[in-house]
Amino acid sequence: MPRAGSREEKKIVKAIKSISGVKVLRVMDRTFTAHEGGKIEIRPKIPVRDRNDLSKVYTPGVARICRDIHECIDHAYRYTIKGNSVAVITDGTAVLGLGDIGPEASMPVMEGKAMIFKEFAGIDAFPIPLKTHDVEEIIATVRIISTPFGGINLEDISAPRCFEIERRLREICDIPVIHDDQHGTAVVVLAALINVGRLLRKDIRKLKVVISGAGAAGMANAWMLLAYGIRDIIVCDRAGAIWKGRKNDMNPYKKTLAAKTNPRMVRGSISDALRGANVFLGLSAPNVISGDDIRGMAKDPIVFALANPEPEIAPEEALPLARILATGRSDYPNQINNMLCFPGIFRGLLDVRASGVNEEVKCAAAKAIAYTVKDDELHEDYIIPSIFDRKVVPAVAHAVAEAAKKTGLARL
Repeated sequence: MPRAGSREEKKIVKAIKSISGVKVLRVMDRTFTAHEGGKIEIRPKIPVRDRNDLSKVYTPGVARICRDIHECIDHAYRYTIKGNSVAVITDGTAVLGLGDIGPEASMPVMEGKAMIFKEFAGIDAFPIPLKTHDVEEIIATVRIISTPFGGINLEDISAPRCFEIERRLREICDIPVIHDDQHGTAVVVLAALINVGRLLRKDIRKLKVVISGAGAAGMANAWMLLAYGIRDIIVCDRAGAIWKGRKNDMNPYKKTLAAKTNPRMVRGSISDALRGANVFLGLSAPNVISGDDIRGMAKDPIVFALANPEPEIAPEEALPLARILATGRSDYPNQINNMLCFPGIFRGLLDVRASGVNEEVKCAAAKAIAYTVKDDELHEDYIIPSIFDRKVVPAVAHAVAEAAKKTGLARL
């Protein structure tokens, strides 16, 4: 069966075949092998060994459970998978750095997300890529299939459609709906900035922040930082700084954001916006700023270049200039990764059978992630815990559950 392979891989195989006396019997790729047959499966939790077992889990015994849930719908959380399940929904339009590759090609990413849910939070997650780009069809479909799920994780849906889809689903669904590309990134960024404040002994609410990118992640980060109390935020897109009254390359979401950000009405390019700024937050594309831009920032510049795999500035160029550097990559310190966020958030929301999600929940998650790093552990190369730190998910889940209770989201 033909299999995709990199150009380099094919060159290596060709070179080996050209060696006298060498015969290539089979070429294997460990990554492709790991995906053979898919990466997840469904297994029964109890054995079915005989008629007695069958009569309990299926007919006739199951009828008693059905009647009980019919009389009290909330018992679906107790007696079905609903209390521990999340739907991972996508239309395949904004997958990783690949863009619009369609629902089938998005499946490996969604399966990977489901694996992370199970491995780190014990949650049963199901990948559901939809064969439609239509906003109304996506909303209707998710609403109709939401019954077996305790939460909805929207994933890799392109902006600005993702904003409308999430907003509408939150209005009509009685379970948490979270677009992770927006809010997961925002929570982890806020956690990292909280620890920047702890390390540098600064009130982060007084920082001047410049965000590169006005897509899903860029806008969500701006709103998250505003909710936390940071007021001097400038969001930049391809046309430069977004300001109240700008006419070109605007949409309703940018207009709403413009009314709440850029209080000094800075105009011009991202280089103009960065002069005197404390924080650069990149959620856009490779090579959008230079070393000179960092030199023009305030003392002790903080650079979060999170475009992946190629960041907004090469880490090698930024490292000598920035007091603190974070990226979205695992081969540099301070990896900003959504994995620190979404397993714990959904674990906490499911544990209290939450009916939704709010800013208090997200802020609680950010603080929990931040304070997983102890005071004596903080330094410039360690402002955020490792994605493999097993203390993170329980800490986030507990904080989220408490916030959901305090704000009236919890059913328990």
